[in-house]
Order: sequence, then C-alpha cells, then structure tokens
Amino acid sequence: MLKVGLTGGLATGKSFVGRALAQLGCRLLHADELGHVALEPAGEAYQAVVRAFGPGILYEDGRIDRRKLAAVVFGDPERLGRLNALVHPAVIAAEERWLQEVEASDPHSIAVVEAAILIETGSYKRFQKLILTVCTDSQQVERAMKRDGLSREEVLDRLRRQMSLDEKRKFADYVIDTSGEKETTLEQVRTLYAELRKWTA
Repeated sequence: MLKVGLTGGLATGKSFVGRALAQLGCRLLHADELGHVALEPAGEAYQAVVRAFGPGILYEDGRIDRRKLAAVVFGDPERLGRLNALVHPAVIAAEERWLQEVEASDPHSIAVVEAAILIETGSYKRFQKLILTVCTDSQQVERAMKRDGLSREEVLDRLRRQMSLDEKRKFADYVIDTSGEKETTLEQVRTLYAELRKWTA
C-alpha cells in the first residue's frame, strides 16, 4: 500500500483534487473531519479542549462552537499550538487506524490522507509521497471569500499566518496547479494517479 499525504494552502483545491483521486480509485480520508469528530462531546479531545479554553467556546447544548474556538486561538500562536497538541494525537491515531484497515483490506491500494497542516505539524513524514495543491494568491483570496463567507481582510490575515506555498513546495513530491480550468486540473490528477500506481505495482 502506498501512503500519500495531500495538502495545500487555504482554498487551493485540496478537496477537489482529493475527490478526483478517489474517483480514479484511491482510498481517501479527510483528516479535518477527524478533527471535528475529536471535538464532539464524545470525542477524545473534547474534555481537554473545554478545560483549556473554557465554557465560552460552547453552544448551549454543550457542543463546541468551532467558530468561537477558532476566534479564541486565531492570531495567538501559543494558544493555537496548545489546541493542536490536544487535538492532533486523536486525529493521528484515527488516521493510523484507518491506514491499517485499508492496508488489511486492500494491500495494493493508494491511501490518501487530505489534511491542511501536514507540513507544519511534521505529519508529512508519515507518508511515502506528498502532494501539494497550489493556485495564485488572488485565487486563494477570491475562493476563500466565496466559500467561507469571509471578508478580503479576514482571508488576507489568515494567509499571512500560514506557511507560504513557495515554502511548502520544498516538501512536496508532486504539485497540482489548480489555477486553470477544472479540466486542466483533472488532467494533472490523472497523470499523477498513473505515476502513483507505479509505486504499488
């Protein structure tokens, strides 16, 4: 089985590329969804996160309001690091369980884990290959505004706090440029899939 990480900057098309790889036959896991599960009331990180950041991050029914939590840690590297330290062990453990299940059921598969901060956390080292999605700065801004309902300033602020795409390129085995038409991106994905297949033959 080939273990592949899929990452990229804000609104660079990670999910689109992930879905395209899945349609071609890869097994796909969205790590961000595992993070959401970990923060649910029954999740592994719930109690520790509430203790760390207080009841102000909760909805009335006791669930964590992820937007409030994001507002609390955003712009504060120390608090963000604390949150990541509480959530990531649960996410990584769930990823590893999934990878083991995939390998047991389909030893010749390509298992792709899509995650936003694989490089920043050092998690990319757990994968044999790393794919990076990129597009222009202006496209990141426009796409994020449209997708997340954020203002231009909010998006620019987030981008300033992220590792740059140029820096991320240094870690990537493959780069998919999503700045063109969707079909152009899909052509790149099909070429990449054929390349990845060679490693599982």
